Amino acid sequence: MKRAGNPGSIEEVLRRAVEPVLRRASTSIAQVLGEMAAAHIDHELKGKRALARRPAVAGRRLRGRRRAEITRWVADRNARRVPLFVIEMTNGLDTKKKIVAKFGENAAFEKGKPLPKAK
Repeated sequence: MKRAGNPGSIEEVLRRAVEPVLRRASTSIAQVLGEMAAAHIDHELKGKRALARRPAVAGRRLRGRRRAEITRWVADRNARRVPLFVIEMTNGLDTKKKIVAKFGENAAFEKGKPLPKAK
């Protein structure tokens, strides 16, 4: 009994059998993935537009404090950010550390009033 020609390794046989199936399936898979991505992007964009247009609902918790105009600021231990009017009054001193070094701790700044005395 004569053997048929060596068809090659198992990997080669599997590759030849699976390759045409993968070609046909990959186009379908790519189309489905593209449609899913487009639907997801549309959903995200619609959601952001809806959030932007949504009226304020009573009972919804506000995040943080409402912004109010600051007219008085004291450079004490509790002070965090330096308000813009203090930066303008001090000609660019923009950190609490610099302001305390020049005016001392607990120096009070008020809009429309002169600067406190430097130490």
